[in-house]
Amino acid sequence: MIPTVVWGTGNVGRAAVRAVDAHPALALTAVLVHDPGKVGRDAGALAGLDRSLGVAATDDMDAVLAARPRAVVYAASGDIRPDEALADVVRAVRGGAVVVTPALYPLYDHRGAPPEFRDPVLAAVAEGGGSLFVSGVDPGWGNDVLPLLISGLGSTVDVVRCQEIFDYSTYEQEDSVRHLIGMGYPMEYEPLMLAPSIPTMVWGGQIRLMARALGVELDEIRETMARRPLDATVTTRTMGVFEAGTQGAVRFEVQGIVGGEPRIVIEHVTRIHPSCAPDWPTPPDGAGAHRVVIEGRPRIEVTVEATDEGENRSAGGNATAVGRLVNAVDWLVDAKPGLYDALDVPLRPAVGRLGRKRP
Repeated sequence: MIPTVVWGTGNVGRAAVRAVDAHPALALTAVLVHDPGKVGRDAGALAGLDRSLGVAATDDMDAVLAARPRAVVYAASGDIRPDEALADVVRAVRGGAVVVTPALYPLYDHRGAPPEFRDPVLAAVAEGGGSLFVSGVDPGWGNDVLPLLISGLGSTVDVVRCQEIFDYSTYEQEDSVRHLIGMGYPMEYEPLMLAPSIPTMVWGGQIRLMARALGVELDEIRETMARRPLDATVTTRTMGVFEAGTQGAVRFEVQGIVGGEPRIVIEHVTRIHPSCAPDWPTPPDGAGAHRVVIEGRPRIEVTVEATDEGENRSAGGNATAVGRLVNAVDWLVDAKPGLYDALDVPLRPAVGRLGRKRP
């Protein structure tokens, strides 16, 4: 059994605890939390399980890392604290751990990452013998392994389009939805995630990964952006009121240009209510989905819907991101120390987990 730490118990961390507990090769040995109110609580309760896991949450990072865990699932946010997240991850890798995380956007495609992100990790790998794999859902499997797999079913491929189409009204991360994405803010407000060059910082690595796998050279990466206001005030279950006239929907594309044309496209259509921008693409049932469209011969379209935590699509997406990461841990433990990306780490079947019940 591989001693494994889950660092963080928010939207991603809850799913990580459940995934580590379910994996036949992993043993949950510690859970790190920031909130003093969570210290001492059982990991099973924090993860929404109906049973105790016998692991009490702690905020003593030094003690947990001093025990030299073999693996760390880093589930703390990196959206608004990238430097702190990088420092945490580097420390764990330097201690010899295999670290998996969705938190460090520049390292999804580490070959194209800025030196200030890549070099500290490589130094930590060389010093401590750990490894790092950064992935998720979108960015993540929704715009790397899935579209590349589907592209192999065609005879000719003109455009690879990856879409995330979501109603964020059930998303339990208000700071990100309001402040980073701008939902509920006046239309003149420029949210950080929608500022020029930021979508490319987050999703450009996925464009480069797909281009590398498809054997094409990119001319450049471009962005498009559109925003719509709410026609009427709406109230959400998890985040309260969003006023009429404030931002209610966003649509953007990060485009990989090949031969002067957008050939590899990552598109996001995000709403705070289905009534906003009804002419934009919608998921099959209005809640949320990830979709891959291969324009070519034949034309291929695949839509993935995931639900968790009471039929919640946002939670379902988080759970698939965690599944991609946690299910890679034993492969990474057997591999050489290093910095890995989605083209290196295979997506494997759920060996040993079909119908398996935990005690």
